[in-house]
Formats: sequence, structure tokens, C-alpha cells
Amino acid sequence: MKYVLVTGGVVSGLGKGVTASSIGVLLKACGLRVTSIKIDPYLNTDAGTMSPFEHGEVFVLDDGGEVDLDLGNYERFLDIKLTRDNNITTGKIYQHVIAKERKGDYLGKTVQVVPHVTDAIQDWIERVAVIPVDGQEDPADVCVIELGGTIGDIESAPFIEALGQFSYRVGPGNFCLVHVSLVPVLNVVGEQKTKPTQHSVRGLRGLGLTPDILACRSTKALEDNVKEKLAQFCHVPLEYIFTLYDIPNIWHIPLLLKEQKAHLAISKVLNLASILKEPSLGEWTSRAELCDNLHVPVRIAVVGKYTGLSDAYLSVLKALLHASVACRKKLVVDWVPACDLEKETEKENPDAYKAAWKLLKGVDGVLVPGGFGDRGVEGKILAAKYSRENKIPFLGICLGMQIAVIEFARSVLCLHDANSTEFKPETKHPCIVFMPEGSRTHMGGTMRLGSRKSFFNVKDSKSAKLYGNKNFVDERHRHRYEVNPDMVERLEKAGLSFAAKDETGKRMEIIELPNHPFFIGAQFHPEFKSRPGKASPLFLGLIAASCGELDTVLNQAAGHQHLISNGPKNVYVNGISKKSPNGLADVRYNNGYCNGLYTR
Repeated sequence: MKYVLVTGGVVSGLGKGVTASSIGVLLKACGLRVTSIKIDPYLNTDAGTMSPFEHGEVFVLDDGGEVDLDLGNYERFLDIKLTRDNNITTGKIYQHVIAKERKGDYLGKTVQVVPHVTDAIQDWIERVAVIPVDGQEDPADVCVIELGGTIGDIESAPFIEALGQFSYRVGPGNFCLVHVSLVPVLNVVGEQKTKPTQHSVRGLRGLGLTPDILACRSTKALEDNVKEKLAQFCHVPLEYIFTLYDIPNIWHIPLLLKEQKAHLAISKVLNLASILKEPSLGEWTSRAELCDNLHVPVRIAVVGKYTGLSDAYLSVLKALLHASVACRKKLVVDWVPACDLEKETEKENPDAYKAAWKLLKGVDGVLVPGGFGDRGVEGKILAAKYSRENKIPFLGICLGMQIAVIEFARSVLCLHDANSTEFKPETKHPCIVFMPEGSRTHMGGTMRLGSRKSFFNVKDSKSAKLYGNKNFVDERHRHRYEVNPDMVERLEKAGLSFAAKDETGKRMEIIELPNHPFFIGAQFHPEFKSRPGKASPLFLGLIAASCGELDTVLNQAAGHQHLISNGPKNVYVNGISKKSPNGLADVRYNNGYCNGLYTR
């Protein structure tokens, strides 16, 4: 097994995750099999209890692991399926060490950070690295490890020490350290400054790690004299210093690395030159270029609670992008704070109220994502009501499905007190109730999590057609409330269709309004399995309906070909054609633009 460690210096937010993912893409294009590990030095055992404002979205894996959003990037970039153990945290490591101490596994030794914690970290990496994640039986060739945080952070010290020891454990030729650092340009002098990177590398060396490769973030390509200076003071060969300058479409980053021959540098450090193939990135290049050249807009409102931080809905945004490019449309996202749609805001901040409703009324489609807590819930319900009454394409995810059920009960069944027991425990008409297997005392890891089957019981439904008329689908879940089984019959008689249910038939998974152009809610999170070139069927349906092209997509989906409605006959949504490759770049904001996506 070969290991590539990606660290970061100077400041956080440099794009270590994107760099690690791009390295993986480049190595995979060279014919190698790649897996990934993300190390998060925080004390939480996982990301499940962290606020989206603190850490962005919580990404959910097939096995129910609630992990850092970077694992979502790995899965999308590399088209792999990771496990909860691919995300290492300080909490997990200390929990493991303390459990061994309680069992007496340390034979009376004084348990210390060195060697017990550091050994546990190394053992964990070696164990997880050999777990296949690409559907094959044998271990991968290369494991890309990202160390979260910034060099010098006090909480990452045990991991730095462990990784220093690990480089000696695996031996020369099996460990490559890529250090991502910042080369800023001061506006006063307009010169690229190398001192921050010099100090970062010096700090890294002082902690026992020596970088093999420098990946330098800057606003523009590094000048030759700057690279020479970095090589001299950082003791890194000139040909091992690469520049990752600002670009509006991060799908170009693997291409930047290829142009600078980063694969050759890594292969030399890891002694892979004899088996490395010339990187094949033809489809990747075509996808990146396609994303840069989309012009016909489709406007989608995302009505949520955390709209002030786009990372809180990162997978949702990427799934929308995958679907919009599949339909050859330029995605425009209007972020609508759910609270601003409510009557209270009309009194307290009328300008915000008017602006929110103006945005909502100007879109082609509406998406209400998941969330927790009662803030903004009434605004989401109003968005669902507006979409239902005005025949606007609507997709509700998790809580978004639940509020659609509440709105239907209030407006159609005239149950004005209808609500979820999450928000109003004493409601007389509980449409949404706490799941019996959930825990009311412990928050972490106690929800209904991971990939679970949803069985279609309405065969001619739009959702069933979008999924290719399969009997069931496997999608990832993350919820502790569900549609009240006691209200299902009454809701169905009023016209709400429950198109899919779980294996027991008692838990509602997909809702639809048959007489609406596109009104679908899903209890699961379809965004977590969306991939470039393999757009999530429900997101594809939303975008197609918003473009007025749903019938074409439904007909092709039913024939299992998923042809792009607006493209030539050889372009496929769920399988890239050689003549007309298609796909989507991921998102990196640059003056409001993300890969041809404009957000407001």
C-alpha cells in the first residue's frame, strides 16, 4: 500500500479536500485504484451533532456514518463508497484507546499519547486503507489521507506525531507528503510572498514531517523566481512545486496537476513510475469544459434554514448541478431564508419579507432541504403551499417532505392545527411523529441512518419512472421523525400519494401529488448518491420539470437510457457517451459564480 498525506499550512480553507480529491482523480486516471481517509482532530466522535454553521453539512454514508463533508467530495470525485471508519476523529481514537485500557489490553502500562494513542492512529490507518471502496475485492493501490486543520493547531499534535512515525513504519517509497500552503499577493506591492509558506514548512519540519511536494495556492500562477525561492528555502525540488491558482471551476484542478506533471512527481516519490500509465482525463476535460459553456438558465429556489452558509447544503447544491448539466442548463440558485417568508418577518423586517417572496415567485422550481429545529418551519410550509397551489415544480427532502405533508393536511384536509410533534408536541393532529426506535436522551448516532430500501407501490408514479421502474431503490437516510402511520389513509383519500414505503409498508418514503406537474417529497437524502454523469433521478426530475422537459426525461428513464432531453441522441445522463461526454464540475465560489452556476 502506498500513502499520500495532504496537510495544510498558513490558513484554513485553502482547499486541502479538493486537492486530495484531485490527486486521487489524477492517480485513478493513471490506472491506479484509490481510497481515501479524512482525519479530523476535533474531539467529537463524528460530525453528527455539529451545527451546519460550525462545520458545513453532515455527509451520510451507506453504513450510516455521519462524517465530514470532505468525504462527500471524495465519493463524488472518485466514484467510491466509503465507510464511517474512513473518517478518523480524536474522539474515535481516544474512545478506542480508553476501551482497550478498561479491558486491560495494555497489561498494566501507563497509557500515554506516545506510544498508545499514536499507535492506535497508525493501526487505524493501516486497517482502513485496505478496505475496498470501489466494488472490487482487493485493496486499493494508493490511500490518500487528508489531515484536517492547519499545521500548528494544538489538537492535531498527536496526529502529526503519529504520521511522522507512520512514514518510518511504512518505509521510503511508500509515503508521500503533499503540503498545501498559501502564497499571498499583497495589494500594496503586488508581489507573491513566499514567507508564509517558508514558515509553514519550517513548522512542519519541526514537528517531524518533511514535505515531498508543495501545492501552492495563489490568485495566479506562481512566477518562476517565486518557485525557485520556495525550492531554495523549503528544500523541495523545483519540479515538485506546483501552483493551484484561483479558477471558477474546480474540476480544472486535476487538469492543472496533470499539466504540471504532478503524477510523475508522486510516482517518483512512491516508486510507481514502472506501473504508472499516462493519465486518461478525456471525459473529465469534456465535463469541465461543458460546465464552462452552459448559457440557458434554470432558476431554483432553495428554501432553507442555513442559507447564509452554502456548505450547509453542499451535496444538495452539487446534486442540482449534476442534474442541470444533464439537462444542458446553467443552474441559478436563489437562496431564500425560510424565516423571511413568515408573517412575523413581514412585521419586523418588511424589506426582507418582500425580497424573499420576490425571489420565490421568480423561480422555475423550488427545493426545500432537510433540517432540524422549528426555526423557519412555517416559512418552508408556505413555500410548499405556494408551489402546490401555483403548480411550481417542488422537491422536498427529509424535513422538506414532512412539511409538505403538514401543509397538505392543513390546506386540503382543513386540519389547521396539523403539525409535527418535533415542533408542537401537543398538536391535536400530529402528521409527523417521533420514530419508536429513536432515543430522546442521546442525540449522536441515534437517528435512522444509512442506506435503506424504499419499495415502490405506485408503479405509474413519476418517482418510479425516474428510477427506471425499479421495484425498490437504496438511498441514504438521516431522520428521527416520520409520517404518522395513523394519518396515511386519510391523506391518501384526500389525494396525497405515498409512492414508496419501507419494507414493512408502514414507513412512508416518497410522497407525490399525481395531479401536479412535479410535486415530490422524499424521506431519504437522494443528494448523497448523486454523481457527475449519474445525476440523482429525483433532482433530474426537478430540473427537467422546471425546464418543461419532464415528459421526455420520464420516457427515456422508463426505457433505462436516461437520454438528455435537450441533447443529441448519443448523450446520456447516467452513462457518458464517447461522442458527447457530459458531466458536471464541483462548486467553488468566485465572485458569486460556481462552475457556471450563479448564486444570489
